[in-house]
Amino acid sequence: MFRKTVCNVTRQQFQAEAKPVEVTINGQPVVADVKEFSTGSFGWHHGDKVTIRVGDTLVKVQVGLTLTVIGSKELPKDIPAKEAA
Repeated sequence: MFRKTVCNVTRQQFQAEAKPVEVTINGQPVVADVKEFSTGSFGWHHGDKVTIRVGDTLVKVQVGLTLTVIGSKELPKDIPAKEAA
C-alpha cells in the first residue's frame, strides 16, 4: 500500500509566503503566479502563448502550466498541516 504524501506547509503559510515562480520554456522565461485552485489545492499557474522554432518556422503554442503542492487539496483551511496528518 502506498503512503499518502502529507503537505508540509499550512494554507496560511503558503498564502503569506509563496512567491511567483520563473520557468523557462525553450529559452523564454515565463512567470507562474501563486494560485489557489477551485479544487481546494494550491500552487502556481501560468497560461499564455509562446513562440517556438520548428526548423525555419516560428510557431505559436499555447502553454498551460500548473504546479500543484502535493497534499494541499486535502489540507483543511483552518487546521495546520502537521495536525491534519
